[in-house]
Amino acid sequence: MPPASITKIMTLLLGFEALEKELVQWDDEVIISEKAWRMEGSKMFLLVGGKVKFSEIMTGISVVSANDGCVALAEHLYGSEEAFVQVMNNRAKELGLTNSNFLNSNGLPAEGHVMSARDISTLARYLIQNHPKILELESTREYTYNNIRQFNRNPLLGVFPGADGLKTGWTDEAGYCIVGTAQQNGQRMIGVVLKTNSEKERSKAIQELLNYGFKNFKQVTVKNAGEIVDVIDVKNSKTPSIPLKVDSDISVVIPVGRENDLQIVTSKNTEFLSAPVSADIQAGTLEVQLDGKTIATSTMSTAEGAERLGFFGIIFRSISNFFKSLF
Repeated sequence: MPPASITKIMTLLLGFEALEKELVQWDDEVIISEKAWRMEGSKMFLLVGGKVKFSEIMTGISVVSANDGCVALAEHLYGSEEAFVQVMNNRAKELGLTNSNFLNSNGLPAEGHVMSARDISTLARYLIQNHPKILELESTREYTYNNIRQFNRNPLLGVFPGADGLKTGWTDEAGYCIVGTAQQNGQRMIGVVLKTNSEKERSKAIQELLNYGFKNFKQVTVKNAGEIVDVIDVKNSKTPSIPLKVDSDISVVIPVGRENDLQIVTSKNTEFLSAPVSADIQAGTLEVQLDGKTIATSTMSTAEGAERLGFFGIIFRSISNFFKSLF
């Protein structure tokens, strides 16, 4: 489905990732091309040949959905919008966005430029989790550039409790679209609404969707990073087994009242390890399941090391195990 300006979530992600890789700095100057200046639709009114800070470009895309800013960003980072689009599509594949195809940096109409609602929500979640500064930009209510004051078009800001993003869009082909997000009582919800017929219908639909989410679902912390979740046998060790820890925090969003239905399943890479063993050796996987479906995973690793027995210790252990097996 045509995503219109929701495309810019990917553009902004690549902007943040370029900052993270130090390919660009917030204060770097971006030179504006004629192509960027000629962009139609929503814009921040960049001028040909002008020099604009990268931070201003990112803000303009976030707050006023600047089509000209998207092209300027793309050209600055990768030399041309066409090269930038290739990076967009490559990144989409890496993130598992299986129903997305980008043809430009801003979402202006182009046949074959599409995203699914699931892909949009996956991308939005990834951006928020890895670059939370996006919420600071996207929740800005107004922005002035080139002496032109413009307002954020997100209908949730200042209206829906806890709303702080994320992106609206509109074209004739895409209709009125929105990715809305809000946080209440420490829990964040992301909703995607596509192809509504008016701004009013879009606003009503996203508020109903987020309200439904907060009312009927809750975030549950299943395990904390470092928590002991299993043990593994160690051959020829002073200790016959060592504990395994979960490597990352695991939180899931589930229907209210289903906490006791969660199941934790661990699987080890091998039946046993051979001493010596170091701490922090990856040794398996933990899955959280609901109704037989895996909804979260994490690797497991050794929580401590294990020393190898000496020669006589191994002989004694073997004799002891032999006699135990007789009874």
